[in-house]
Amino acid sequence: MGRINRRSLLAGAVPVLGGAALLTRDATAAGMDHSMHAGAGQPAVQRPAGAHDGHANFRDARTVDHRANGFDPHDIVRDFDRGTTKRLPSGRVLREWTLVAGDREIEIAPGIRFASWSYNGRIPGPTLRCTEGERLRITFVNGSAHPHTIHFHGLHPATMDGIAGQGAGEIQPGGKTVYEFDALPAGLHLYHCHVRPLAEHIAKGLYGTFIVDPKEPREDADELVMVMNGFDTNFDRANEFYAANTIPFAYMNKPIKIERDRLVRLYLVNILEYDLINSFHLHGNLFEYFPTGTSKTPSELTDTVMLCQGQRGIAEWRFPYPGKYMFHAHQSEFTELGWQGFFEVA
Repeated sequence: MGRINRRSLLAGAVPVLGGAALLTRDATAAGMDHSMHAGAGQPAVQRPAGAHDGHANFRDARTVDHRANGFDPHDIVRDFDRGTTKRLPSGRVLREWTLVAGDREIEIAPGIRFASWSYNGRIPGPTLRCTEGERLRITFVNGSAHPHTIHFHGLHPATMDGIAGQGAGEIQPGGKTVYEFDALPAGLHLYHCHVRPLAEHIAKGLYGTFIVDPKEPREDADELVMVMNGFDTNFDRANEFYAANTIPFAYMNKPIKIERDRLVRLYLVNILEYDLINSFHLHGNLFEYFPTGTSKTPSELTDTVMLCQGQRGIAEWRFPYPGKYMFHAHQSEFTELGWQGFFEVA
């Protein structure tokens, strides 16, 4: 079978996988479905059953096997890992986690397998959450066949930076180390592997969200986390699939449930490789946006934000009306290749 790449997907190529058509003229990857007008000399398109009023999706509401993958984006969106805690003699809180890097094959789209690297068997890795000023201790075990590290964004000593030549440096297969530092500053951060070739180590799945809550808590809210990512399934340094929390279209057929008039707080992280910029657009509403979450004063009231790789921010809003509201990247190509979903408000 020839290589699948996003150029051929968008051009309407029709490779075959396992005896079944993987793509159709109006589909992108793995039975993706979206309306497409026929150009001059091209046949008219019939939308497959199960299409979503012209919105892209997997054909006939198909999805991946989340259980076999070992993680589910519908759980990840509200899953915050606070680790374990104990009091130090000084009275400070010591918060601890163990993160294990591993190699595993996951299903990115129906019938499409990807040889990933992951922290604790999931992509993105656990959303680590703590409070400003706590002492943090992260034990890192490298269960992969390749050297890896964990590099945290935020404040820490150089020896805890998770890069070659500093502190423990690169952790070889079977090795382990401990990263220990104070939880500073309050805000939304991230972590990822920092071993060269850096793009490949990140793109294969070694990243996660790192939240430091301020000592004075934020207003109560329905809190969500979305890590905007993509997957280069044929290793040509261009992504064939895009998503929030790894699985394309995960929130299309199974929207994220939201309570009307309740404050929504979205922790939004862009870790996309091979594309210079990503975005988040909310339909039917606007949100206050707090870049990096380090300030309690929003930078703008908007419905779309653009983020380079590693950029992140907190978005807050309320839905005054019930119904289904789409969210997606405002790069149409990303949307058609998986990065879109719905909030269902009641």
